[in-house]
Amino acid sequence: MRLYGKRSVLERLKVNPKSIKIIYLQEKLPRPEVAEIARKNKVKTETLSANRFFQLSQNNQAQGVLAEIGKFQYTDFDELIRRSQKATLIFLDRITDPQNLGVILRNTACFGGFAVVLPKYESVEVNETVMKVSCGSENYVPVSMVTNLSTALLSAKKEGYWAGAAVVDKGENPRKISLNFPLALLFGSEGEGIRPGLLKHADYRLTLPMHGAKLSFNVAMSVGIFCYEVFCQRNN
Repeated sequence: MRLYGKRSVLERLKVNPKSIKIIYLQEKLPRPEVAEIARKNKVKTETLSANRFFQLSQNNQAQGVLAEIGKFQYTDFDELIRRSQKATLIFLDRITDPQNLGVILRNTACFGGFAVVLPKYESVEVNETVMKVSCGSENYVPVSMVTNLSTALLSAKKEGYWAGAAVVDKGENPRKISLNFPLALLFGSEGEGIRPGLLKHADYRLTLPMHGAKLSFNVAMSVGIFCYEVFCQRNN
């Protein structure tokens, strides 16, 4: 796998330099901070001509920096839910757009105290596009991949988690209720929503108030708004 761009490579160097096999730098585009941190962590670097770098980066707006890295490491779900510091879990049901997952990882990393749970099937993985969009935030947010979201949610509930489902309408306003923690929040695809088999395990349904056009929020935007509300309630 490859990481594209200065920020993504810098964050990986800071958090997990051993996962980096080599960093390629484009000549005449000096990135002294990247080279310096790589040297301190004994990560190999190589400077390439503009043409050779372009061939490797495939015009992915790499800003003169790209890294060859190992496969993304998912966090074991059972380990995640049994930690003493329980993260708020973001269950993503049939989210297939890597841009959305990248934004979700970036939002959750900024607020802190979140983890993401993906199903093994009918879902985007943490791939190169996701990591580019997330700008290094995949280093700070645990991501688990499970065979069945419903089974995973029931396991979390046995460990004390409450479950709230984000629905387009007829749910409670999250600003007007006290959320229970530890908490799992469920989000579905923009076309079909949360699958009934998963939705039936929710303890409550939550709807963001919208007084404008009769539309709905993009899933990444919705997750960001809910995460802010969770952040506020956790810290009050």
